[in-house]
Amino acid sequence: MNFEIRGDYIELSKLLKATDLVGSGGEGKHAVASGLVKVDGQVEIRKGRKIRPGTVVEFEGEVVRVTGDAT
Repeated sequence: MNFEIRGDYIELSKLLKATDLVGSGGEGKHAVASGLVKVDGQVEIRKGRKIRPGTVVEFEGEVVRVTGDAT
């Protein structure tokens, strides 16, 4: 799926919530801290990781391609 952000970035745990891949922000933070999320093919454990346009996030078989205006 594609997800368009407004602004320069969105935090990783907030992206998971905004795309309905998790039910709450706390669940998103737990998923990231548990090493269940990949960013650009690498496991990411930083909940506040800034996700910018062009980034690909993977979680539980779902792939999110982040788009937006980075200028």
